[in-house]
Amino acid sequence: MNRLFHVPLSPFCRKVRLVLAEKKIEVELVEERYWEQDADFLRRNPAGKVPVLKLNGMFLAESQAICEYLDEVEPTPPLMPRNPEERYEVRRLCGWFDDKFHNEVTRNLLYERVNKKITGQGYPESRNVKAGSRAVKVHLDYLHWLLDQRRWLAGDAMTLADFAAAAHLSALDYISDVDWNRSANVKDWYAKIKSRPAFRNILADQVPGFPPPGHYADLDF
Repeated sequence: MNRLFHVPLSPFCRKVRLVLAEKKIEVELVEERYWEQDADFLRRNPAGKVPVLKLNGMFLAESQAICEYLDEVEPTPPLMPRNPEERYEVRRLCGWFDDKFHNEVTRNLLYERVNKKITGQGYPESRNVKAGSRAVKVHLDYLHWLLDQRRWLAGDAMTLADFAAAAHLSALDYISDVDWNRSANVKDWYAKIKSRPAFRNILADQVPGFPPPGHYADLDF
């Protein structure tokens, strides 16, 4: 059986879940307490990180590599453009969210508010939370600028870049850390992504001790 070893609020896991659902590839979701460094899990991925996808007997790690592999083996619907310049832009934006956004926003908000409690690492550091709250506004303004020029983040078609961004923002939205009133076009873009069938399982996530806000699963906010 195909399995995805994941953590529900991990944006990297969510990105892979979105691609799997969009491609209609069925998997069993297995929550993995990766921070415990279980020997069986380390055999699946010596880096000790989620997501790990078991697909057709193979163990695949690293979210971007997994997603691009899935797009190659299951090309419909396409999530990577055929044009090299357009592919570059998709990869650039995926890197933006999985690196810059992750380090400036996700790590300072989601990890401080949720991950520390779940993994027993103590209480949120207020300095980091304040830094994340400032940074998310800058990133939302950048998204606004992109969407002022394009239908989707990387161009005229939905791509993996949209899923990468939506994965991070949906995890933050679960803890009410996105001001959707800051930009109408960002809110409209997210509503389009949120309304896709691929998003249904993500909107159904429930993390014990951290109930989502009422608008989280509301397709009309």
